[in-house]
Amino acid sequence: MPIHMNPYLSFRDNAAEAMAFYQGVFGGTLESSTFGDMNASEDPSEAGKIMHSALTTEKGFVLMASDTPNSMNLDEGSSYSISLSGDDGEELRGYWDKLLDGGQMTLPLERAPWGDVFGMLTDRFGTSWMVSIEDGSS
Repeated sequence: MPIHMNPYLSFRDNAAEAMAFYQGVFGGTLESSTFGDMNASEDPSEAGKIMHSALTTEKGFVLMASDTPNSMNLDEGSSYSISLSGDDGEELRGYWDKLLDGGQMTLPLERAPWGDVFGMLTDRFGTSWMVSIEDGSS
């Protein structure tokens, strides 16, 4: 069986909204379970929070996320980015445009010194993304 590395995002209380947004960007099948579904919440007010969510796309992407219970610390100071790269400029630009909706551009999607088209943004949920379109496909 192959080994996979899959991003797992942590939110305070908007994982369901974020994952629905990412499904709108990437398509695919979204499966989610709440703390209440798993009888895993000590605080009844948090039963509707997402305990685990996984978005699996036709391209083979798997993006996972959960909400963080109030009793646990949410480290929002971590530095990370999710990188999308390849030679399908049209598809990658489509992801860029959808992720940028309600977000903020950090670096415009344009020709970089190394020849590829590259840009960085932070989406409306605070997730940082890098998009790189290989030379010759833009």
